[in-house]
Amino acid sequence: MTLPAEVREKLAELELELSEGDITQKGYEKKRGKLLAPYIPQIQGVDPSLQIDNRIQASSQAVLPGSKHNKSRAANTRDERFRSDLHTEAVQAALAKYKERKMPMPSKRRSVLVQSSVEACTPPDTSSASEDEGSLRRQGRLATSTPYQGHGHLAVEHWFNRVIQGSSVTTTNTTAHAALNANSHSFGVPVNSRVSSKIQQLLNTLKRPKRPPLREFFVDDFEELLDVQQIDPNQPKPEGQHTSPLEGEPLGVVNNWPPSLPAALQRWGATQPKSPCLTALDNAGKPVYTLTYGKLWTRSQKLAYTLLNKLSTRNEPLLMPGDRVALVFPNNDPVMFMVAFYGCLLAELVPVPIEVPLTRKDAGSQQIGFLLGSCGVTLALTTDACQKGLPKAQTGEVATFKGWPRLLWFVTDGKHVVKPPKDWHPPIREASNDIAYIEYKTSKEGSTMGITVSHSAMLAHCHALTQACGYTEAETITNVLDFKREAGLWHGVLTSVMNRMHVISIPYSLMKVNPLSWIQKVHTYKARVAVVKSRDMHWSLLAQRDQRDVSLSSLRMLIVADGANPWSISSCDAFLNVFQARGLRPEVICPCASSSEAMTVAIRRPPELGVPPPGKAVLSMGGLSHSVIRVDTEEKLSVLTVQDVGQVMPGALVCVVRVEGTPYLCQTDEVGEICVNSGSTGVAYYGLPGMTKNIFETIPVTSSGIPVSDRPFTRTSLLGFVGPDSLVFVVGKMDGLMVVSGRRHNADDVVATALAVEPMKFVYRGRIAVFSLSVLHDERIVVVAEQRPDASEEDSFQWMSRVLQAIDSIHQVGVYCLALVPANTLPKAPLGGIHISETKQRFLEGALHPCNVLMCPHTCVTNLPKPRQKQPEVGPASMIVGNLVAGKRIAQACGRDVAQLEDNDQARKVDSLLHFTHSSPAHIRCRHSTASCLQLHKRAERVATALMGRLNTGDHVALVYPPGIDLIATFYGCLYAGCVPVTVRPPHPQNLATTLPTVKMIVEVSKSVCILTTQAIMKLLKSKEAAAAVDTKSWPMVLDTDDLPRKKSPQMYKPPTPEMLAYLDFSVSTTGILAGVKMSHAATSALCRSIKLQCELYPSRQIAICLDPYCGLGFALWCLCSVYSGHQSILVPPLELESNASLWLAAVSQYKVRVTFCSYSVMEMCTKGLGSQTEALRLRNVNLSCVRTCMVVAEERPRIALTQSFSKIFKDLGLSSRAVSTTFGCRVNVAICLQPNRLGKLAEQGTAGPDPTTVYVDMRALRHDRVRLVERGSPHSLPLMESGKILPGVKVIIANTETKGPLGDSHLGEVWVSSPHNATGYYTVYGEEALHADHFNTKLSFGDTQTVWARTGYLGFLRRTDLTDASGERHDALYVVGSLDETLELRGMRYHPIDIETSVIRSHKSIAECAVFTWTNLLVVVVELEGSEQEALDLVALVTNVVLEEHYLIVGVVVVVDPGVIPINSRGEKQRMHLRDGFLADQLDPIYVAYNM
Repeated sequence: MTLPAEVREKLAELELELSEGDITQKGYEKKRGKLLAPYIPQIQGVDPSLQIDNRIQASSQAVLPGSKHNKSRAANTRDERFRSDLHTEAVQAALAKYKERKMPMPSKRRSVLVQSSVEACTPPDTSSASEDEGSLRRQGRLATSTPYQGHGHLAVEHWFNRVIQGSSVTTTNTTAHAALNANSHSFGVPVNSRVSSKIQQLLNTLKRPKRPPLREFFVDDFEELLDVQQIDPNQPKPEGQHTSPLEGEPLGVVNNWPPSLPAALQRWGATQPKSPCLTALDNAGKPVYTLTYGKLWTRSQKLAYTLLNKLSTRNEPLLMPGDRVALVFPNNDPVMFMVAFYGCLLAELVPVPIEVPLTRKDAGSQQIGFLLGSCGVTLALTTDACQKGLPKAQTGEVATFKGWPRLLWFVTDGKHVVKPPKDWHPPIREASNDIAYIEYKTSKEGSTMGITVSHSAMLAHCHALTQACGYTEAETITNVLDFKREAGLWHGVLTSVMNRMHVISIPYSLMKVNPLSWIQKVHTYKARVAVVKSRDMHWSLLAQRDQRDVSLSSLRMLIVADGANPWSISSCDAFLNVFQARGLRPEVICPCASSSEAMTVAIRRPPELGVPPPGKAVLSMGGLSHSVIRVDTEEKLSVLTVQDVGQVMPGALVCVVRVEGTPYLCQTDEVGEICVNSGSTGVAYYGLPGMTKNIFETIPVTSSGIPVSDRPFTRTSLLGFVGPDSLVFVVGKMDGLMVVSGRRHNADDVVATALAVEPMKFVYRGRIAVFSLSVLHDERIVVVAEQRPDASEEDSFQWMSRVLQAIDSIHQVGVYCLALVPANTLPKAPLGGIHISETKQRFLEGALHPCNVLMCPHTCVTNLPKPRQKQPEVGPASMIVGNLVAGKRIAQACGRDVAQLEDNDQARKVDSLLHFTHSSPAHIRCRHSTASCLQLHKRAERVATALMGRLNTGDHVALVYPPGIDLIATFYGCLYAGCVPVTVRPPHPQNLATTLPTVKMIVEVSKSVCILTTQAIMKLLKSKEAAAAVDTKSWPMVLDTDDLPRKKSPQMYKPPTPEMLAYLDFSVSTTGILAGVKMSHAATSALCRSIKLQCELYPSRQIAICLDPYCGLGFALWCLCSVYSGHQSILVPPLELESNASLWLAAVSQYKVRVTFCSYSVMEMCTKGLGSQTEALRLRNVNLSCVRTCMVVAEERPRIALTQSFSKIFKDLGLSSRAVSTTFGCRVNVAICLQPNRLGKLAEQGTAGPDPTTVYVDMRALRHDRVRLVERGSPHSLPLMESGKILPGVKVIIANTETKGPLGDSHLGEVWVSSPHNATGYYTVYGEEALHADHFNTKLSFGDTQTVWARTGYLGFLRRTDLTDASGERHDALYVVGSLDETLELRGMRYHPIDIETSVIRSHKSIAECAVFTWTNLLVVVVELEGSEQEALDLVALVTNVVLEEHYLIVGVVVVVDPGVIPINSRGEKQRMHLRDGFLADQLDPIYVAYNM
């Protein structure tokens, strides 16, 4: 049933009052209830969906949900997409059907909230108070006010409340929270479990997959197959007959029709000079100037003469007939534009109308520049006022815009043009196929093309429009559209002159101030025709109650230029409902369809031409997504109502063809692209012959492949079909087409659904962009909307989750990303809409700065590769046999044999270091102090004397010293006294809270009975500040060694057996485990011997060491090697580089050091801190040409990018590009590989090795533990650098982590090592023997089962290279890929965090560092943001995209934190497990946490 007209009008007024904020929500509901009360019984009890159906048969309802328009209306820029309120009801009903699903809400830091909105200080509108109070109710309390249009509110509202309850909110922005904390149990979650509870919610939403589960099988070839979408056998297919081309009525012959457009102008200029041609209005709506036909003719002639004769360069005329000229005129100056346009036509120049560039960074301005460049434009015409307003360079001339050619700007105002002599007449020729003008068009990708229109096409189009619209001489027409292009140009500048019509031009700036202006002008001038877009009709609806006395009875034709837009129907219906009372006849509304390429395609004829009645179609959205038309649909919610756009243009032949592939004609029930063959279409894309052939020269064929016509057709980019009565229907545009998993969706339809979720309350109408991106070989839908400044976090999140559900329900498609940006921040198109391609570009570059983001990769991405399933247990024997059959070597290698290389000095075989402290020629420098070995020996004796009286042999002693000679002396002092030293890094005085507990832990775990330290540190350990961090009373005995008495020690301790414990080496692994390993005297000596031989450490050598001296190879080089080998050591504590970054390199240069050691963190400090200072260092005479080898000490995969950039930066200071090399050691063996450079003198003695080699492996194969070498630069290639040359006496094998069998060299496995300097075991509190046996004494399960190996816990592979070492053997290179404990097992595959992190860091310039870890099978990515917090949310989508594209993984949580939050140990390695614990305990203070759905 339909409501009476007056009730509908009152309802419309009421909606408007609400939208304007003149009435509260409660007041609105009361009045609405009263109005509808008499009609309610007939409506109640009806299923909402049925009601919608009835509505469709009736006309769509008049009531358009109002909007809270700002009074100025400046923010409400126009746009052409409007939803039908019928659609609103469908959306509400769809949402009501949705089951409750709790989603975790993103967490934001307060500062981000403050920045997130441009006008955050706007006071909340009173009309929405009741909704705001209701939006955070306790569970179970149902809504008392239901502010939603449509039905099923209660269910929606209830669901709405539950959603928020489920999200444990960690934002702190609203006062509402404080109040709610008291009465809402879900907000009282203890702090440390907040994150966990959110992740639990996320998992709960993911436990119910919406899409069918993947069929799991193991893909053994390396091309990981993406899951190809299977075609649904039940999807609708077209069943109709094949269509044939549709012909428009023939073009009538008109007596006395001018032979060209300039001829028409000449005729009217001569015969009707006083006749008005164009009236321009100012911003107040007052007529400023009326251009007569006489004036247009004379002014155009003057301009034509001036352009051809008065502009010259070097006595040559600047312009020749046929040259292109840019027309740069503002939208409020149609008169000057018209004179310039016709002036160009008379001069036989080709006008190229473009928008006025306001700033140097206008959206799309660069593309316009490319168009002007490709058209060879050198001159731009503009007005005086406009030229003054353009951005200027320093010289005062107009600035050159980015991407624009150099232009000469010519002002066309009266004083600059010259009156032609009496004998000069412009050439008036018959319309030819030469170019008349070029109209610009922006493509979906953002590129701008110029469409050339010939003189004959321009004339034919005017003829066709005159016939179709029944234009007669001297009619008055009101034009609201842009007069520079498309319908505004065709009707308001060209066809109007053919017919001597009078155009009233309404500027966009006036419409913004007074949306009713066009209606008032129709009334004032008794206009017969108005040319508008549906947004103009919508705007006037919102303002119409101010006007009672306007009449639209004079209109015989209201041309709706965007009638092809599916959502124009609601504006047309609503406009008619309101203005029928003011004389508007239903039949005068004439929607039309057009495109820049084909010009006008179809238009509904005015009633006097005797045409069939207009049609409407209700189509199934599901059918449309398969390009099939299904009218009678059972799915009541997802339907699209479209109106016809009338009949084909006169003289045109139209057909509908398939969108992709060969242009076959469609069947009658199939949607395709409309193609036109007529004399009135564009001719080509200027300068783009390939694209021109595709678009302007299409030859449609029948199903049997026979061409439909011998003449080419033009593709219109309109998607539609031909309905009954030969009426044309359009359902979308190619530009808005998004093909997701083989189904087609229209961006405008998705916009409409999003707007219908919460009409007008949350986002600005027309400020919403929908586009698709290609991620992982499929299109993904992205929705970006501007939110109102007063929207709270909860509102945003609610709106977003409801939009997702509405789109899913109505379009059956998942949204990949939904982003909300502050009001007025999306890039605008010239006439106010959103510049979609620029928005997309900003999104992809991370420059959109959203204030809210919701990513849903879990629901959308259904084409991930199959998860890998491990094959049934393959035994180690089969592995070996398989490798042998495949011709693969078993992966094992060893360093040179120590026995052959032994030093001649047999005394050196003593298995204790103590021997060397007396006799070694070593000399050690550290900071400002130096010590010879004798001095060290004396100091060590004093320490030993102090200990011997107090401690027993074998006692453990903690040495807590800053890096320096004291540390070395006390270390040997402990050995002299028979004690076991444990070196411990001292606590940081400024950071006791985090560093002191580690010291305490090592002291306790190592069972140290005494602490040796300096006076300063002793005070620190017992200070008040220390007491706050640890229990200071429980320290063991603390001795300071600053002033020890000089006593001769009684007797130096000699270890009875070489296997006796020499020292304990404690360190924290990257996975956060504190482990101490036991080093015997024999292992210590073997280590020193191996390093000495590998690195050629002879007494004449100078060696610089910039490493921490507390554990691993750093400790060995600092404390042991120089004493053993007798060379001079320069010790540089890495901590000192923080205050003086050049300290290490200056020392290397000063002492002419040949061999130096550093860590990655030192290298990073130098590249970051000194990268720009190489010139200054050169002036200070820093010269690195002395360096033969610079070895990076690490327990990780070599960092190629860092070593390369280090080499590149310091090449200027003489550093050889081959000097930098890598090393590898771990807990079980601190030095497995060292890469000394082959520049050594002793190469002939077989000590130098080949250069470190780099290989490129396939990252996808690596996930399956396979090693497949690929070419550099091939997709998915990963560069890996050899980890160094294996030390003498060291044997390495690659073993399967599960079967413990040996592997071939094409497999990734665990690196096992056997050598005399392996540590002898873990020293732990509990002495877990099983752990000890597994790591330090393990044997292969097959093959060589006798050798005892230690497991390094690192994955790697061996490759025999083509290089030979000095002994003539081919060199075996060991490649370390990563720590086994750190790897992530996801989808049955093994991922190395560093690979994912490298991709993420590359995705945006502001990402300083990244770390990833898993939690409950979710991948968590933590990124450090180096930039403004506004950029935090830009990163969420970029991180998700890059991980999907490159690693086929869906990111579960993205955490954006400040720089420096990711913990890094002294070796420069990320402590990912520490980070994980911090995240779960909610201790990171993140800027933003996004939970991907």
